[in-house]
Amino acid sequence: MSHPVLVKDILKALDIITGGRVVKSYADITGGNHFVTIKTSHIPGKSVMELPGLIWGDPEREVRRLAVMMTMTENAIELAGATGIDALVVHHPIAEGANSGGVTLKNYLDLYNLVAFELHEAFHGLHPGIAWLHGSVAKQANIAFGGIPGKIVWYGEAMAEVPTLGAMIERIEKIMGTAIEENMLAEEKKHRCCGHLCETTVSARAKIFAGSPDSPLGRTITIFPHTGFGPEDLEKAYAEYPADTVVANISRPLPDSGLVEKARELGMNFVAGSSHAMEIFENGVPLAFALKYQLPDLEVLIFRERMVSIPIEMVGTEELRDYGSRMARGYLPRPKA
Repeated sequence: MSHPVLVKDILKALDIITGGRVVKSYADITGGNHFVTIKTSHIPGKSVMELPGLIWGDPEREVRRLAVMMTMTENAIELAGATGIDALVVHHPIAEGANSGGVTLKNYLDLYNLVAFELHEAFHGLHPGIAWLHGSVAKQANIAFGGIPGKIVWYGEAMAEVPTLGAMIERIEKIMGTAIEENMLAEEKKHRCCGHLCETTVSARAKIFAGSPDSPLGRTITIFPHTGFGPEDLEKAYAEYPADTVVANISRPLPDSGLVEKARELGMNFVAGSSHAMEIFENGVPLAFALKYQLPDLEVLIFRERMVSIPIEMVGTEELRDYGSRMARGYLPRPKA
């Protein structure tokens, strides 16, 4: 016999999953929960506060279908509204307007009667999956390297079955289904009659920046360059844990960057692992299963977005291109000579 799942039940499940990291009271927001953090580059008006837990919705409301995703976008909101989703659990912090199509969050979510949760830094470090996916047994995680929340570093050692960098690349591509993505892209190129399409998971696939496929994986330091992790940080991490290989996950530096050069200087291999497009698998899928195990009567889905680039000369239909050209010529004039 199934039991109704309420919004407050999902909040409780998230709190159990994270070991008590979600916001449960106003005191948590004002200083009682150190996972409530403000992220800012000091660009005026662009800071955002992370509030792990319920962002919008009635705690007493029933939820039948829930979607787990990485980033809330208007595409996700529209898919939820069109397919009968009741609640969204979003990994990245939700910001007014930025994650709701440029309009106020309340209006867009209420339009489709949606509940929203977020769980970013409060989810990091809870499972060793990212290291595992990249062929390492995790020994230690630091989710605030140098005292900075979100600057995450994993220390680990190669699994016996993943002895080399080449074996690690093969493992990542097999688990993440890179061949499937290549086949999908090939079919899309064919159907759109455009050979110049690019897609994130294929373009930003795992690559070796320093070392060779035969190089031993050995001891590993897994980093996330988009968190601000730089050459000086690598030097400090290596001093704490002399490793053989740096694995950059979710984001990667350019091959000729100072970070890669620092790895070479330290005598380390450097591998760009899975891109941010794969985090829905790395973090989203474990969270989705964890929710399903706690709330078996809840239908849980994964929302995965796919990014493709198309040359403007080939975008859409001939009629769409004519429309774009007509609007640009008639209403968006060029500067006068």
